[in-house]
Amino acid sequence: MHLMFKAIGYLLLLGLSYVSLSYADEATEVNQFKVGVLANHGVLQAKQRWQPMMDYLTEQVPNSHFEVVPVDFNGMSSKLLSHDLQFIVTNPGQYLHLSNNFPLSWLATMKSRKHQGSTFTIGATIIVRADSPILTLQDLRGRNVVASDPQALGGYQAAMGLLHKMGFLPEQFFGQVRFLGFPLEPLIYQVRDGSADAAIAPFCTLEEMIETGLVNKADFRVIHATKPAGYDCEVSTQLYPSWSFAAADTVSPRITMQISRALFDLPADHVAAITADTLGWTAPVSQLKVIELFKELQLQGASPTLYQTVYKWMEKNKEWGGVLLLIFIVSTIYHLWLEYKFRQKSEFLVSTERQLKDKALQLERLQSAAILGEIGAGLAHELNQPIAAITQYSEGAMLQLERLGQDNPELYDVLGKINAQSIRAGAVVHRIRGLLKRRQAKTEPLDIVLVVKEALALLRRELDRANVQVNVRVQGEPFELTGDSVGLSQMWVNLVKNSLDALESCGDNRARQLWIDIYYLPDKIKVFVIDNGEGLQGQASELMASFASTKDEGLGLGLAICKDVVTRHHGSIQIENCKHCTTEARLPWQQGCVVTVVLPKG
Repeated sequence: MHLMFKAIGYLLLLGLSYVSLSYADEATEVNQFKVGVLANHGVLQAKQRWQPMMDYLTEQVPNSHFEVVPVDFNGMSSKLLSHDLQFIVTNPGQYLHLSNNFPLSWLATMKSRKHQGSTFTIGATIIVRADSPILTLQDLRGRNVVASDPQALGGYQAAMGLLHKMGFLPEQFFGQVRFLGFPLEPLIYQVRDGSADAAIAPFCTLEEMIETGLVNKADFRVIHATKPAGYDCEVSTQLYPSWSFAAADTVSPRITMQISRALFDLPADHVAAITADTLGWTAPVSQLKVIELFKELQLQGASPTLYQTVYKWMEKNKEWGGVLLLIFIVSTIYHLWLEYKFRQKSEFLVSTERQLKDKALQLERLQSAAILGEIGAGLAHELNQPIAAITQYSEGAMLQLERLGQDNPELYDVLGKINAQSIRAGAVVHRIRGLLKRRQAKTEPLDIVLVVKEALALLRRELDRANVQVNVRVQGEPFELTGDSVGLSQMWVNLVKNSLDALESCGDNRARQLWIDIYYLPDKIKVFVIDNGEGLQGQASELMASFASTKDEGLGLGLAICKDVVTRHHGSIQIENCKHCTTEARLPWQQGCVVTVVLPKG
């Protein structure tokens, strides 16, 4: 009895411990924080650069998870307005612009991994072609210039400050300024290709592209170039403070203190520091230079905008202005209404036409599915049972020989071969049934070479009977492709069967040959099916349509199915005569037909 009470007490204790642990787990709430990062080199590059830093903060700040959100200038403002961001990482110019509308606070300033860990790494570099006649700032007057964004401190704003200090009126200085947004690489490409006379790019953009092999150093020059001591890149303007980490007012002081401490403690050799291209973080540096720049730009006597001119005219001529405004509003509403009705009718006609095409395509697929399904069912019913019987009889005979103990190795070997061939015949029937059966595409990793060889195995007897010599060549580094093995096998069977039919219809005594070249490229696979038959007997686009065939006994489904399979794999297929071939494949002959299939790696 004593032992029973002791056991019950032990179970109650375990139950209370489990309940308390479960309650503690439920009570622990993980804070989800989103950090907006200025994606000046594109969204993917921003994620790759900053997500390790977010993972580091997740490890250092208890019960918190940080996620990077790449945004542009406008996106950062809108997400702060909707409270979708709790932190931002951006340049001081963008910070000062945002701080006029949002309560933000600096937590830390980034130390550059270049330039001996300097915290002043933002500036503008004015870049021209090496053979350009532009040699000085004065030569830029009236020229066409490209920049990333009018709010970019490390670019357009710094360059405007430089022109103002040199005594020029920035708004009236250039002939045309085009803002291309992010990423930054197209700025340099525009200069290289002659689409722009000069590019206003952030500090070190040109050197980074040269280092990664995107452009050649000898093709460009920097206008008004200086290279401060201890720095690795040329710059046209003065340098301003580097990017900083800022927090919104919705974040508690306890969290901001933990984040600041984690940023200050980040080692220079940590993976987060290396991928973010920083030596670490330091206390926020003074923004006085940026504030002075903005004051200079705001004090310029810029000419009034069109909106300001119209507004002043309407103040002086209120009556006429009201009438014109009313006419403008009524005409605009009427125009929008007409455009809406026109677009509504157009969309209805396009939708109706699309539905008709879809219905026709569905009918074709249902008809082909019915035919192929019937063939598959007939093959399965007619062949599976006799093959299974042969397998069982051969296995029974082998067992009978063993049971009787008769030593007849020749007979046992013959029965073993019969059994192996019956099993192989069953596998062939199963493979044919899988090819003919219409089913939902199932993607899986597969080897294109193996799929092609399996398709050739299905047609081996017909190829041997027609005395067709088949060569399969593979070039490049092989890799697996994710796709539908049944659909691809069906496509290769159709293509090889078409080549076989073309070779059998040849009336001359030429050696019948079929070459399949498989090229593995970095981002795709190219397969060329080349025969020396009689070639195409019609237009390729017409032959790829459903139920279009040049053969009396053909259903016209083969090439249509091939096109459908390739489309579902986001690839392309092209059919042409060898003598008119436009592909880069090395053709072994000039007669016959070549089919080019391109399948992307993804």
